Amino acid sequence: MPNVVLYRKDFKALADLRAEEARVLLANGKLNGAYYLAGYAVECALKACIARKTRRFEFPAKPDHVHNLYTHRLKDLLKLAELHDHLKTDTRKNKALEDNWLTVKDWTEESRYSTVRLPAKDMYNAVSGSDGVLPWIKLRW
Repeated sequence: MPNVVLYRKDFKALADLRAEEARVLLANGKLNGAYYLAGYAVECALKACIARKTRRFEFPAKPDHVHNLYTHRLKDLLKLAELHDHLKTDTRKNKALEDNWLTVKDWTEESRYSTVRLPAKDMYNAVSGSDGVLPWIKLRW
């Protein structure tokens, strides 16, 4: 597969698409897939925030920094998007957002390989529900 260039708009569209796919899978009892895709929606949203910080014609960052951008760890992406302090402030004011972040933060891409039942409904609600992590990120992307 040739190298694919992704733009901020692509990550935004992917975040919305993955959240919708998670909703459909959850509604159809496909819990592990719903769990995985809900977390993936957050990953894409955070990458949209990171993409917002790049500038056209800017010289590329050092290779180790660029390598870090390709992580799937949500806590690391939150820091790279420079949203960690914002989340800290907002979770002090909003207990529901804090609970939702605590549900979402430990998601891993390896969850797609899980053979045990994952808490898909909790994950989806933490991502997309009221005071969800995805709506919170969308205010900043």
